[in-house]
Amino acid sequence: MSELAPPARPQRPEFRNINAFKDLTTYRMPLAALVSILHRISGAIMFLLLPFIIWMFDTSVSSEISFDRFKSVFNEGAGGVPGWLIKLVALLLLWAFLHHFIAGLRHLWADVHHGALSKQFGRQSAATTLVLSLALLLILGAKLFGLY
Repeated sequence: MSELAPPARPQRPEFRNINAFKDLTTYRMPLAALVSILHRISGAIMFLLLPFIIWMFDTSVSSEISFDRFKSVFNEGAGGVPGWLIKLVALLLLWAFLHHFIAGLRHLWADVHHGALSKQFGRQSAATTLVLSLALLLILGAKLFGLY
């Protein structure tokens, strides 16, 4: 007697580790992973620019004279650094704060509603995080550069 052979199963995909030198340029990262990486980068930027943040706060609130000096640094520059470069650093800091804040709210929302997490929620909330942070950055950046 011959036994029936089991039906042939399709070949399962083989997942391997990503090679940083060959695969990073072609690897398609999900949007949620990109937002997570940017969340870490924005936190590091805020930490590294903490002396700049402290200087801005101290100079802007100490007195009326120091506030005028603060405004002139942003407009004309100081110490050989042009004012537009200082504004770009402040813009980077604005992006870091906005993105970190909104991504943090996204993480808190996911923690509170852990039963309702899905791939679609991750994709939509990541897209919302990016759109909100960039839209607010455009509005505040326009104010920083004196467009309104």
